[in-house]
Amino acid sequence: MSSETHSRDLTVVAMSGGVDSSTVAAMLHESGAPVVGLTMQLWNQRRLPELSPGEAPRQRCCSPDDVYDARRVAEHIGIPHYVVNFERRFEETVIRPFVEDYLAGRTPIPCAACNNHVKFDQLLVTARQIGASRIATGHYARVERNAQTGRYNLFRALDLSKDQSYFLFGLTQEQLAHAEFPLGNLSKQDVREMARRSRLPVAEKPESQEICFVPSGNYTDFIEAYRREVLAAREGPRTTEGEADNWPDPGNEAGELVTISGEVVGRHSGVQHFTVGQRRGLGIAAPRPLYVLEIDADARRVTVGEEKELWRDRLEVRDVNWIAWPALDGPIEATVKIRYRHEPVPARIEPAGAASARVHFEAPQRAITPGQAAVFYRGDEVLGGGWIS
Repeated sequence: MSSETHSRDLTVVAMSGGVDSSTVAAMLHESGAPVVGLTMQLWNQRRLPELSPGEAPRQRCCSPDDVYDARRVAEHIGIPHYVVNFERRFEETVIRPFVEDYLAGRTPIPCAACNNHVKFDQLLVTARQIGASRIATGHYARVERNAQTGRYNLFRALDLSKDQSYFLFGLTQEQLAHAEFPLGNLSKQDVREMARRSRLPVAEKPESQEICFVPSGNYTDFIEAYRREVLAAREGPRTTEGEADNWPDPGNEAGELVTISGEVVGRHSGVQHFTVGQRRGLGIAAPRPLYVLEIDADARRVTVGEEKELWRDRLEVRDVNWIAWPALDGPIEATVKIRYRHEPVPARIEPAGAASARVHFEAPQRAITPGQAAVFYRGDEVLGGGWIS
């Protein structure tokens, strides 16, 4: 964005309290852009106290300490700062689906859901309400407008070790048109140095690796605590009609661990304790290592097998969002990434309905996991992506 445009448009910076978004705020302010910092209150960290008995909330993304740090940074660089409460929206679109996915035998990605439904949706609404035309974040990615097609294209960051385009595949053209990723051309080292030069209070702050609403890092403990709270309040004012109606009865979740041939080799206490590719924590002894191959929540059955049985050469994707074009008209060759730490690999993608696709890999891939995202690339460009079904 040019300095002339900056002088005209107010930009909202989504300030998480970390070094990345803080550096973005400093960069834009120093460029002469009118900037407002907004910090999203997404989850009450003191809720479900049984997860952290006798402890203050730990340092992690979206904690009370992060809100304080964001405010300190805003004061330091001299920009307005406000906290906006999106707890209800976050619970409805991120936390509840997170719990439901695990109970259905899927492995969700809450960060991608938060980007789609909160950071680049609800925050954009708030930004417009205060007269801002753009949202800037600390994501490592790049967005460019294609002059020929008129569409906004998404690209991987230049620093591939920090690239976060995988989590942004669900952004719409409307959202990309108002998004700005100033760190897309920088390395993490560059960002740290800029933060130091600007004397930001968070210049040396470590990165958070945890899911922001899981204080212990143990997602199964969170699922159990959250579900107990919801079920206990089922008849109360907090519970919407139909909420948790399809959740399994906590007293009736035990099931079988079976091999591909159907042989029962053990029992489990709930499918939410497993993910495809998992080896540890199966609770069974075997002459050779066993891995989770498949999870059938309806039958409460977890299929296990040898590592060689984890490899598959195809998958199906639902709720596909195309970025490079409005829809996929026919088969294409691209590379596909099936988890965040997975290197994109060659595949053939073909349409399978209005918002579905089939992916055929050139070579089998290990531990294709329902609930994760399959993101499609052509070089550094993100063509689109969807959820592995």
